[in-house]
Amino acid sequence: MRYCINCCIHLLPNDLHRQCFRCRGPNHNNQKCPVCKGENKIPLYADSKQMKLLAVLEVRTDHSESWNGFFCLRKGKLCSLIFGLIIMTLVMASYILTGAKHGLLLIPSPFHYGAFTSNPSLMDNESLSDIKDHYQPSKMNISYVKDYPSIKLIIDTITSKIEFITRQRPDVEELRKQEPHMFSVIPNKFLPNSKNPCWYEEYRGNTTTDPYATNSYALYSKRFRTIFDYLRKVFWNHLYHYKDKHYRLRCLPHFYIIGQPKCGTTDLYDRLRLHPDVRFSAIKEPHWWTRKRFGIIRLRDGFHDRYPVEDYLDLFDLAAHQIQGVLQSEAAREHSKMNNIVIGEASASTMWDNNAWIFFYDNSTEGEPPFLIQDFIHAFQPNAKLIVMLRDPVERLYSDYLYFASANKSAEDFHEKVAESLQLFENCMLDYSLRACVYNNTLNNAMPVRLQVGLYVVYLLDWLTVFDKDQILVLRLEDHASNVKYTMHMVFQFLDLGPLSEKQEALITKSPASNTRRPEDRSLGPMLPTTKAILRDFYRPFNTKLAQVLSDDAFLWKRT
Repeated sequence: MRYCINCCIHLLPNDLHRQCFRCRGPNHNNQKCPVCKGENKIPLYADSKQMKLLAVLEVRTDHSESWNGFFCLRKGKLCSLIFGLIIMTLVMASYILTGAKHGLLLIPSPFHYGAFTSNPSLMDNESLSDIKDHYQPSKMNISYVKDYPSIKLIIDTITSKIEFITRQRPDVEELRKQEPHMFSVIPNKFLPNSKNPCWYEEYRGNTTTDPYATNSYALYSKRFRTIFDYLRKVFWNHLYHYKDKHYRLRCLPHFYIIGQPKCGTTDLYDRLRLHPDVRFSAIKEPHWWTRKRFGIIRLRDGFHDRYPVEDYLDLFDLAAHQIQGVLQSEAAREHSKMNNIVIGEASASTMWDNNAWIFFYDNSTEGEPPFLIQDFIHAFQPNAKLIVMLRDPVERLYSDYLYFASANKSAEDFHEKVAESLQLFENCMLDYSLRACVYNNTLNNAMPVRLQVGLYVVYLLDWLTVFDKDQILVLRLEDHASNVKYTMHMVFQFLDLGPLSEKQEALITKSPASNTRRPEDRSLGPMLPTTKAILRDFYRPFNTKLAQVLSDDAFLWKRT
């Protein structure tokens, strides 16, 4: 606000204030001016508050409106400067976030990708010139040569902490305390004339009762409702009637394909189910032992109601109906004849996924799970047969990344995720045992890629604490891909399956491969050579131990 210092009139910005006598010139008389009388007590109003001037103010002849314009100009420049700084900050943030993924940053990331200069065991003894011939990095990737030494230090730390210590097998009574309902449903004796663990269970419902009304698999997944609709229609036709009571045949699998993911388990499942003596669960991968019985539907969605064991048994009703039909038709002729139908289950998480234990079993020892999946399976099925399909863990991890990553997939992004996962794994190994880190739910969820799934020997050794070695068949995907007929014959022999006609065998062995890499993923090309060399170093001690356990150097994966 501007005021005339003589008459205290509020001035507008362009007001020259000609009505003031003082402003007209030197002949102005304060005593005669009706406004300026009492000059020593001029009331001054500023922001509507009256003040008193204690001294005579000197009137300056320069124009105050010019200073006001100057201050307005300064405020405008200040606002423009602040606005410009905000825009510059946003641009730089966008530059950093996008440039880091494409190698465009001026400041190098702590983990880059590209060739490295010194390691005699690169790419299974390939020379640096071999790597350059295989992969020529772009100009933006020249500085990534500095990555390998820092990551190698991380791997060396992990390797120095590796100890393969045999775990203590829990008592059956301890298992019973943890899962009393499961032990109340599954008996400890089964029908003698079936290869599968089967038994008759009394059914107390009536003809109007829906036996699958509360089945969680049917409730939570629309894909399975068609299967259960069919089971409802045929359910009553397969009940066994004895002394005014109804009984249903219940079965567990004779064998399990327990792992590993992205190692060809789907292809093995698709071929094996073509055998006339093999039946699988109504759902390929129920994931009941590892997830559903704990209430995990999708890992990202947290916990839901736990699936009871009855829901799992329902998945084998189709196979149980066929087994029951054979048993009843043969009962009148020969009671001792063994039924040849075998039931399988193919959840690829069974071998390795024990992430839920931390939420249910609180008597852990130094971060290690007190109970594992195999403890419970063995408690009910000590004679179960287990099939494991493995693959070069380096290639498995890249395939796993391509399959499960949802966006921004690239060889460079994979490298960054590998580097981050290695550092997280190292941090765990500094404080905990190898087993504690492998089964650490927090760590496994934090790692951008699933490094731990490729530590095959850690899981296999834990399975061997409860099952005999001759109960586990370990195959390599590389062998299966090169000679399907050979690996399938190994599986048939392991499961003691009946002979096949030439036509049946051709159908099984000559079918196209299942679950191959998607075209959009193939277009991304292979992983970077540096990434492959880093992962080779990381998995090497675990592969060495695996080859020793299996007495087969093929599991070193020196050349794949």
